[in-house]
Amino acid sequence: MAERSFKKEVQQLRIGAGEEFRGEGILAVTKALLQSGVGYVAGYQGSPISHLMDVLADAKDILEELDVHFEASASEATAAATLAASVMYPIRGAVTWKSTVGTNVASDALANLASGGVTGGALIIVGEDYGEGSSIMQERSHAFAMKSQIWLLDPRPNLESMVKAVEDGFALSEASKTPVMLQLRIRGCHVHGRFIASDNRRPAFTLAQALEAPRRDTSRIVLPPASFLHEQEKIRDRWPAAIEFIKSRKLNEHFPGELGDVGIILQGGLYNGVIRALQLLGLADHFGNSRIPLYVMNVTYPVIEDEVIAFCQGKRAVLMMEEGQPDYLEQNLHAILRRAGVQTRLAGKDVLPMAGEYTTQVMREGLRAFLASHRPDALPAEPAAAQPDITEIKRPKPQPIVFHKTAADLAQVVPARPAGFCTGCPERPIFSALTLAQEKLGQHHISCDIGCHLFSILPPFNLGATTMGYGLGASSAAAFNVPAAKRPISIMGDGGFWHNGLASGIGNAVFNKYDGVIVIVDNYYSSATGGQDILSSRADNPDRSTNNPIEAAVRGVGVRWLRVIDRTYDVARVRAVIEDALTTDEKGPKVIIAQSECMLNKQRRIKPLFNQAVKAGRRAIKERFGVDPDVCTGDHACIRLSGCPSLSIKDSGDPLKEDPVAHVESSCVGCGNCGEVAHAAVLCPSFYRADIVHNPGRAERLMARLRGAVIGYLQRRRATRLTRYAL
Repeated sequence: MAERSFKKEVQQLRIGAGEEFRGEGILAVTKALLQSGVGYVAGYQGSPISHLMDVLADAKDILEELDVHFEASASEATAAATLAASVMYPIRGAVTWKSTVGTNVASDALANLASGGVTGGALIIVGEDYGEGSSIMQERSHAFAMKSQIWLLDPRPNLESMVKAVEDGFALSEASKTPVMLQLRIRGCHVHGRFIASDNRRPAFTLAQALEAPRRDTSRIVLPPASFLHEQEKIRDRWPAAIEFIKSRKLNEHFPGELGDVGIILQGGLYNGVIRALQLLGLADHFGNSRIPLYVMNVTYPVIEDEVIAFCQGKRAVLMMEEGQPDYLEQNLHAILRRAGVQTRLAGKDVLPMAGEYTTQVMREGLRAFLASHRPDALPAEPAAAQPDITEIKRPKPQPIVFHKTAADLAQVVPARPAGFCTGCPERPIFSALTLAQEKLGQHHISCDIGCHLFSILPPFNLGATTMGYGLGASSAAAFNVPAAKRPISIMGDGGFWHNGLASGIGNAVFNKYDGVIVIVDNYYSSATGGQDILSSRADNPDRSTNNPIEAAVRGVGVRWLRVIDRTYDVARVRAVIEDALTTDEKGPKVIIAQSECMLNKQRRIKPLFNQAVKAGRRAIKERFGVDPDVCTGDHACIRLSGCPSLSIKDSGDPLKEDPVAHVESSCVGCGNCGEVAHAAVLCPSFYRADIVHNPGRAERLMARLRGAVIGYLQRRRATRLTRYAL
């Protein structure tokens, strides 16, 4: 069950030539793949590209009609290796994943693919997750393209440019026998727009045809001496072919401007932000026409030297807009211009930040600094200060508004809000139990992993010392396999387990007789990437094999000490199992599989069914939890050990009870974790469960009226007594 369904939107993929396509960038890229005659698509979900996988899954019927094979890969390495189908056969293939972490995983397969080269077009669509909205380390895909000689496209973020980039990418790949990487930035993935569609095309050569007529060319296989020749072939044949294709098809764009003695060279993905920054400086109109000439690099690798020289000649200065570091493009441009004897001044990181996202504000200030040095007359004049009218009645000056400009200033007025688990998340009680276990047994070294459970490193849990990559939780504790009084603990999710953890983590632990504790959080889905099904999902998926238990795989590689907890909300039980694993005399890896369904996906699944039942007049119950303010002592252990967003505090209403009491907000989903934590920690009796009954039966309505009458009587009697005592 993915984060959202595109069943309705994918019907647009059927439109033909001359019709107008309207929609989101991800959907437009899918349409471009079909228009290009793609034969197969594979990938691994991850922001900002997850929706591309979801769209392809929802377009299953359309893909089958066109003989296009699609599969969700076990990892990015699997996806990259899938492109091997395009090495010997003229089949167009595309793969997708989140960059740069996904490209890290796929780099071995990509290096081999780029070395031997391809026959059919091979397109790698990477979601460039760089900047303030990123969830990963701040790196760029550019280095991967350069090291393996993979051509890198970075199109302007509008639907027409991105669709064209897909079609050009396949053609460029075939013309140069080289895989092509198409970089889609976060804003490009989710931009909305329109373009005139073309007809979908069946693959000119299918996978089935390839199986019927297998081909073999040892010169394409990466083994000496062929591998030595591949490097020469890249420079001698493939590079010039790519340069010629890029120039002849005009993949890079030149937009003229009236201020011809200066210019801007920019990555295509930055185009929208640059135009907005120019508009704010009065240097571009509302239609995007710039007064400063622009050279837009929709292809950022390889750099087309002739085009750069032609653009820079005759200009006093040019600004290179390159987001991120190192400044690969700026260094390349310096070398090109100096070798050609072009004396044009090249500005870049001297007026723009070396690192960090180039937002509109950042680019505006960089442009202002560049023009102040090289064309100050182009900047708008500052408005003259208005002269005061001496006849005007003097009024008291209003107090100036204070803007908090620094993080320190902001922290004084806005409380910190660390990222955390969703309301009712089944992973929350696992870390509550681990916290309680450490209170008893002392602090342990904990290695974390990529996934929702990574939120455990933040308050209120503050657990975990390292995270090294998806599915590498157990591997990152491997060095601690030494005799000691305390065992190391590592954590991974079910998504990470199937991605990398089974062999790299569990298998490695068994092989090396690792004596630590490994906790596998099984929430039934690849939840952190949008809730997609995986091997161990409980869903009945007609297109995938699910219901393959993690327990069987773990036992299959030799784990002997294994405990399965089928309800993580039982904090006391989870705590007991963790303590047992940390203190048992049995040697070898201790694996705990903690299972409960992702609450976000559970709500997506049960809410429509619940609403349907209520509308149909059937009896339905919704569980809610609350805190009795008269019983709550204000200890707040439930909040400290849970951190649930629905668990808050409020005034007790009792003048003798100064501390605020715990309070459950209406966002509660009835998981019961707060009460379980409170009981496991201090045996708190203040929590209660309330069942809200929709469409109750006659007996239930009668009982409710009777209870209301009795409660009302007792409340009135208590109020009367209080009034009497007050008098």
